[in-house]
Amino acid sequence: MSVIRQQDFIDSIEDALQFISYYHPLDFVNALAEAYEREQSEAAKNAIAQMLVNSRMSAEGHRPLCQDTGIVTCFVKVGMDVKWDKTNLTVQEMVNEGTRRAYSNKDNPLRASIVADPAGARINTKDNTPAVVHIDMIAGNKVEVMIAAKGGGSENKTKMAMLNPSDSVADWVVDTLSKLGAGWCPPGMLGIGIGGTAEKSAVLAKESLMDPVNIQELIERGAETKEEELRLEIYERVNKLGVGAQGLGGLTTIVDVKINSMPTHAASKPVTLIPNCAATRHVHFELDGSGPAELTPPRLDD
Repeated sequence: MSVIRQQDFIDSIEDALQFISYYHPLDFVNALAEAYEREQSEAAKNAIAQMLVNSRMSAEGHRPLCQDTGIVTCFVKVGMDVKWDKTNLTVQEMVNEGTRRAYSNKDNPLRASIVADPAGARINTKDNTPAVVHIDMIAGNKVEVMIAAKGGGSENKTKMAMLNPSDSVADWVVDTLSKLGAGWCPPGMLGIGIGGTAEKSAVLAKESLMDPVNIQELIERGAETKEEELRLEIYERVNKLGVGAQGLGGLTTIVDVKINSMPTHAASKPVTLIPNCAATRHVHFELDGSGPAELTPPRLDD
């Protein structure tokens, strides 16, 4: 049995949110660099170049990648053999405390964007809490955390549909993307959740966006499953739409397509599409009782 210190968890959440505010995941940077090399449109190539320059400046100066520093979304998987040293705070409250500290950091204050009473007065909570937290119990004696800061522009382009079982997911995604415009700030990623129930498909889609960029490796080795075939089909068809970087046209609208699925009712095919913008921000870490998470900054030479 592992004993996880409450303070280690809170400190790790705080550190992770500061970390992702100015460090792109390296796999996403590499995908942008490859897209830049392939791009033939001068306008799109310049837009991608600006993103890469911005990414380096943010990393060097420890300043936010985007002025919209996002709504915190956190997936916490708690091992059944885990024990907490204190139980006065719930997991939700611990994530909120880490979020509050991260967004109030004096060296790199982050914009607070969360409003309470969303159907009414919409008053800013001032510290970007509460976070959106999904908690699962899993086997083992560790706590696994995947945390992201999701911008409002891309989140607002989320679409969900209850398709007929015989309907094509790829057709629906391509048709939907063709109507979204560039308000979600491409190039980015698409997260797609299929199955379960309506609300579960949305969670599946959001969690899929935590996966690494690896579509080029999939293209090289070829699809081995129906879901991989679907990823490749959507990737090719969406990029042929010509939306391109920042809506300026070109070859790359998305750098990857992620799909999570689960069994569903025989009469249903729930599907949710969530785009991720060019300010892709997420990190993963584990706690095993030995202390707070150690996050390794990317080498800027890479």
